[in-house]
Amino acid sequence: MKNMILFNKPCLTGKEFDYIHEAIGSGQISGNGQFTKQCQSFLEKSTSAKKCLLTTSCTDALEMSAILARIEPGDEVIMPSFTFPSTANAFILRGAKIVFIDSRPDHPGVDERQIEAAVTERTKAIVPVHYAGVACDMDVIAAVATRHALFVIEDAAQAIDSFFIDATKKRIPLGSIGEFGTFSFHETKNIQAGEGGALLINRPEHIERSEIVWEKGTNRAAFWRGDVDKYGWVDIGSSFLPSELTAAFLYAQLEALRTTQDRRIDIWNQYNDGLQSIFQQAKLRAPYVPSFATNNGHMFYAVCESERIRADLIAFLRKKDIYSVFHYQSLHAAPYFQALHDGRDLPWADAYSSRLLRLPMHPELTNSQIARVVSGITDFFNSP
Repeated sequence: MKNMILFNKPCLTGKEFDYIHEAIGSGQISGNGQFTKQCQSFLEKSTSAKKCLLTTSCTDALEMSAILARIEPGDEVIMPSFTFPSTANAFILRGAKIVFIDSRPDHPGVDERQIEAAVTERTKAIVPVHYAGVACDMDVIAAVATRHALFVIEDAAQAIDSFFIDATKKRIPLGSIGEFGTFSFHETKNIQAGEGGALLINRPEHIERSEIVWEKGTNRAAFWRGDVDKYGWVDIGSSFLPSELTAAFLYAQLEALRTTQDRRIDIWNQYNDGLQSIFQQAKLRAPYVPSFATNNGHMFYAVCESERIRADLIAFLRKKDIYSVFHYQSLHAAPYFQALHDGRDLPWADAYSSRLLRLPMHPELTNSQIARVVSGITDFFNSP
């Protein structure tokens, strides 16, 4: 274990235990206490969202967004096939029909050019997924949504501290562009709390209902603010709040955001620089960051020429105690959905499913470990 290079390692900043102890000492460890409010305020300020609500996961944030968008049986929701099942499940649970779109040839994110052709009179929402923390072209997506009066719900699970650069060169935080944006704080993310998430509400007209849905369908949040003298059941909702213990852990992580981000981007750059000779020989395809996007160092991936090469490379690195992994499997071809798919070929989603490889990425990777990973990949491709 000593020489093993893990794919991921949940890293601590040093204040997590202190804040958890403080939360316990406060006498309130259920949700929506001091640390919940501090986390929400931090995210509102850093994204300019109108409102932020912590959730127990990004999955919950997506499920809240589906309720808030009033998704109903028969509504159609457009999203990429190359994503995690939660992106689709949130809307399937409301009865929606999912319409999957292929990935871009140059990036695993959704091919924005294919979205408008998929819009019908039943389409209710577009769900772009900012894969690897790299923005989709939100100018294109927003234009389609405006023409057809659609909701835009950003799955920004991997995209904290990442930005879209619009036509005027303005940097806009991901998650703050659509009606709703969702973050993940799972242990594999840049900022983590074991499990956790957040919903950004970017239009004032959705704030009041979002608090009700968040508080199990009650107007309890308004009661605690003193806006009403009692609270009751006024809408549908669920138990989406995390505990104060989770929020306390998360706040320690958020306070260290800049330090964490600087290190992750440094690691990303070391991989990118170290593998240039392999990329130039076209033995691996490098990750791509479009001109309209920034890089938040969430993930360093490369695309192999075939599924067999990827499997052999993973095995080769494993023998050197280096853990690299593949990623999503196309949802349109998944056992649950394949009978529901309309039969369209989505070749790039399938290509990334079979050929994309992710390298170890966490802030405690040392420079010597990064060099070992680069050396291992170089040895694999240069060996006879």
